[in-house]
Amino acid sequence: MAKLRKFVAYRRMERPYTRKSKFRAKAYIKSVPVCKIVRYVMGNPQRNDFQYKLLLRSKVDLQIRDIAIESARQTSNRVLEKIVGKTEYKYIVRVYPHHMLRENPLAAGAGADRMSTGMKMSFGKVIGIAARVFKNQPVFELQCNKNNLATAKIALKKAASKIPCSCRIEVIDNAKKKSVSQAKLVRAKVEEAAA
Repeated sequence: MAKLRKFVAYRRMERPYTRKSKFRAKAYIKSVPVCKIVRYVMGNPQRNDFQYKLLLRSKVDLQIRDIAIESARQTSNRVLEKIVGKTEYKYIVRVYPHHMLRENPLAAGAGADRMSTGMKMSFGKVIGIAARVFKNQPVFELQCNKNNLATAKIALKKAASKIPCSCRIEVIDNAKKKSVSQAKLVRAKVEEAAA
């Protein structure tokens, strides 16, 4: 199997030359690699009455390779399945790798200095795909109840260690959110009745 190049070469946000055209001469991308992410929703996808929502947010703008997202997903999902159980959480991958990563390999050896010059549209071959993630964008979303909150935080910390950037975990209380929205509805009805 071919060795993967270190991701530090593709981490920086770059202009996405990902044009696909019906005319072969005008297409930058000739073939699209298969996405390595197996599942995007795990746990109990039908249930929506969880007390807490946890978001793993990126602190910087960067690109994340699909294999890094899949690795983080597997690591955190394994922790949740073992300790919490499959029906007590809802776990969603919130990014999708659209961006094509390309490399124009340079030849090495005698006379190789002349081979890499004068190439028309030398964008290079597609070597993988990545998700473009912006600052404060959620990468993973995890919903659970209060008794599983500590385990959920541990799972997201393990996921953050697999992603090539520093992340923060944001905890949102769904019960408070619902009570605030219900209070706004009551206030609106009172104002309508008064008018």
